[in-house]
Amino acid sequence: MNSYYLTLVLKVDLEDKEKKALLDSITKKLLGEDGKMEKEDIWGSKDLAYPIKRQTKGDMVHFEITADPKNAKAIDKTLKLEEDILRYLLVRVKGQTLHALP
Repeated sequence: MNSYYLTLVLKVDLEDKEKKALLDSITKKLLGEDGKMEKEDIWGSKDLAYPIKRQTKGDMVHFEITADPKNAKAIDKTLKLEEDILRYLLVRVKGQTLHALP
């Protein structure tokens, strides 16, 4: 099991139900059977530094999770294909616990 940070930039025009369904499906795939959600932060709507897919704002969501590396590879492929995600960053945390960071 590895620790990961996952940050998503979602389209602003998504309805709350669509956004929740999207986030639920992503976390289920990423966590798998043995994974654990350590933290979920919804950072809200932010102005983007430059337009991405003709969008100038994005909803930011950040997760701290512990998951199997096989699930991380599968979610990477899924995130690339999802149209409602403008950008994402999936980073493996090495040598420290997730909550030790400020």
